[in-house]
Amino acid sequence: MAGYFAIFLVVITVACGFIWLIDAKLYAPARRERIAIAQASTAGNIELDELEKIAPQPVLAETAQSIFPILFIITIFRSFLFEPFQIPSGSMMPTMLVGDFILVQKYTYGVHDPIWRSELIEMDTPSRGDIAVFKYPEDERLDYIKRVVGLPGDRIVYNNKQISIQPSCERDPEHCKELKVVAMESESVYEINPYGDTVALGSELLGDVKHNILFNINREYQYPFVQANGKANEWLVPEGHYFMMGDNRDNSQDSRFWGFVREDQLVGKAVFIWMSFVYNDGAINWLPNWVPVDVRFSRLGSVE
Repeated sequence: MAGYFAIFLVVITVACGFIWLIDAKLYAPARRERIAIAQASTAGNIELDELEKIAPQPVLAETAQSIFPILFIITIFRSFLFEPFQIPSGSMMPTMLVGDFILVQKYTYGVHDPIWRSELIEMDTPSRGDIAVFKYPEDERLDYIKRVVGLPGDRIVYNNKQISIQPSCERDPEHCKELKVVAMESESVYEINPYGDTVALGSELLGDVKHNILFNINREYQYPFVQANGKANEWLVPEGHYFMMGDNRDNSQDSRFWGFVREDQLVGKAVFIWMSFVYNDGAINWLPNWVPVDVRFSRLGSVE
């Protein structure tokens, strides 16, 4: 779990720093004094190896001193700047594929401490169309990745594969009087699985972001998340919350199923695919499925 790893990294970094500090303040002066006495008694004619035997640094302190600077840099980079994530499922296809490794810009939506996730520095808020990583609202030990569709105060309607948005009047007084259909184009239709599902590849314009989506032409759903006194497949985004959807519209567990993402649950914005593997997945029967068998170099770069 990414959350547990962040806590472990901070704890081990602090522990190494504390051990190094204790050794430097309490024990290193005594070692230097013993070395000085030994050098004086031999008029400086003593080998370095012998000096180290006279006043050896404990292995624990030496290890802590060696790895603390590296751990400190990694902790700062991962906690406040960028964090790597692996795409575990196909819910963001075709934008992101299983086997993609992405960098998430941690400071985009505010700088947070890595353990309690309290906001330290306020930054930007998500824009419509962003690809965001966040803590899964029903189990914050898990990190999810989806696209930001609804902003605070928006009215979202999803019907017949089509998103319609009525923006908040506080944020967009010029357009808040009407429910506007999000522009979408269907580019191709093809069969994607052995069950006979007909899947369309389309494109959609959310805010200023044009991106590809997949949707199943044969199926229409009634989504289980319904607000109090609300209508099926229609949601009003509360203040301080966001409505998230996967680009693989009919194969994504998202806000249509479990509701909204709180602002404090946001982890960061996905900005870059730094590696993309094709896994074995049964193609080579003598290899485990999780073994990479190819690299998709064409996928490396920024994401939208």
